Amino acid sequence: MLAKLHYTGMVKVLTWNSKSSSWDVFMEYPSHGCDSYASCGPFGYCDGTEAIPTCKCLDGFESAGLNYSLGCRRKKELKCDGTDSFITLSGMKTPDKFLYIRNRSFDQCAEECRSNCSCNAYAYANLSSLGSLDTVGDSSRCLVWMGELVDTGKPASGASENLYLRISSSSTNEKKIVILKIVLPAVACLLVLTCIYLGCKSRGKRRRKGQNTHMLKHLNAYKLGNEDTELPSVGFDEILTATNNFSDYNMLGKGGFGKVYKGILEDGMEVAVKRLNMGSGQGIEEFKNEVVLIAKLQHRNLARLLGYCIHEDEKLLIYEYLPNRSLDAFLFDATKKFMLDWLSRFMIIKEIARGLLYLHQDSRLTVIHRDLKASNILLDAQMSPKISDFGMARIFGGNEQQANTNRVVGTYGYMSPEYAMEGYFSVKSDTCSFGVLLLEIVSGLRISSPHLTMDFPNLIAYAWSLWVDGNTRELVDRLVVESCPLDEVLRCVHIGLLCVQDHPNARPPMSSIVFMLENETALLPAPKKPTYFSLRNHEAEDWRKYMGRSENNMSITTLEGR
Repeated sequence: MLAKLHYTGMVKVLTWNSKSSSWDVFMEYPSHGCDSYASCGPFGYCDGTEAIPTCKCLDGFESAGLNYSLGCRRKKELKCDGTDSFITLSGMKTPDKFLYIRNRSFDQCAEECRSNCSCNAYAYANLSSLGSLDTVGDSSRCLVWMGELVDTGKPASGASENLYLRISSSSTNEKKIVILKIVLPAVACLLVLTCIYLGCKSRGKRRRKGQNTHMLKHLNAYKLGNEDTELPSVGFDEILTATNNFSDYNMLGKGGFGKVYKGILEDGMEVAVKRLNMGSGQGIEEFKNEVVLIAKLQHRNLARLLGYCIHEDEKLLIYEYLPNRSLDAFLFDATKKFMLDWLSRFMIIKEIARGLLYLHQDSRLTVIHRDLKASNILLDAQMSPKISDFGMARIFGGNEQQANTNRVVGTYGYMSPEYAMEGYFSVKSDTCSFGVLLLEIVSGLRISSPHLTMDFPNLIAYAWSLWVDGNTRELVDRLVVESCPLDEVLRCVHIGLLCVQDHPNARPPMSSIVFMLENETALLPAPKKPTYFSLRNHEAEDWRKYMGRSENNMSITTLEGR
């Protein structure tokens, strides 16, 4: 066997063929153009997803010559007057010649590039795939490109990142013009119908405006425990300015009841503005509930409400801004979940438990959240969790222990069996939701993960099967299983299975859960087999039809990031 290095950089491994008395090529590298460094030139990339790897230009660029040896050039030059925009290129190999900026969150990384006219692109990338950069003590992954983008590509498999590329606004405007030519005639046809609809709506709007005026007076005078809410009302015009008229660029996420936007108030404070859908299920009562309730709750693991706004049909809540957004954005995103090592995950589990303990036992009132899930757990700059979204919460007073409702609200899969099927809820309903969330954090899988649908109806069934077979280690997320204390992780799974037991009385209270999480010597009882009431898709449809004939009315929240 012979290895031969050509002056072009190609390596060939040759083997001697005794029959033909010649050297045969056994292997050569690079095997095709995509493996050659910068084979497609500046601002070009090699598309490895094609049957034959092909050089292409990045969006907003065109070939600079007859072939790609000269790379690509911009179709429209950047104006650098604040009108240029960024587009997201997903599944890309990170280009070479980047600048690594330390101690930046994702939003700060984006702003670093947007504010610098020389910056052509940025990424919040997994640095472990880019070489041996020293990242000890620094969890940021901010990469920016000040010059040409070279040696990038679209791999068919393996590590890939989102690349955010700066392009001229005129490039996007051309696409908008084409769309307008198609859409405009359709809009003209609908204009007459819209006028008729608005005429009918205006009568109802005047009626609702009177209701909202009454509600505003009620909120300003509302007392809880003979104390004022002391929560300021923020002007609608100030919110419009803070969120840049609710621009898509400022949007942090969306959920079943509306969208959340980042804003900067007049005093420079960064906030998150929750804008409720006008036709959402969260109406006057839910809005009042969230405003009054959260204003009275003070705990480091609860999202802090700073103010509210009512303007005609608009209902808005102003929260503290948390730069790392929601837990599901990390836990279920293959490009970000590596940032959640086991130390971070275990801290998040324990702090969510402490937040629930405060709601159930240590606050002045017993509060049941009723919609605890990954998208309602927000993360601050230190990845510390904050429980949010109290629109569905209920308050218990005195000796009240449980209640019944004809309107079941929350997220299917996180609900306890007694709540989903009979409408009964208590603090143990939140305990069940916490158990589901705990199993998700350990495994990195959603409760209804598609990876499980072939063999198991949901994550609970999968976890129980592995527990019974003594293979609980297989449940642990592959990104942390090799580096985590296995006894600690298995203990968490054990606690999660205790929380999702069918009967509410079998589930431990949050005080016991906090104790079990923080004391590794505490003895844990054996969990009982759950019945996996969260059904498969076709079974869930039959269940919803059945619920439609019963006295309960189930409201299902979709599993979306906020």
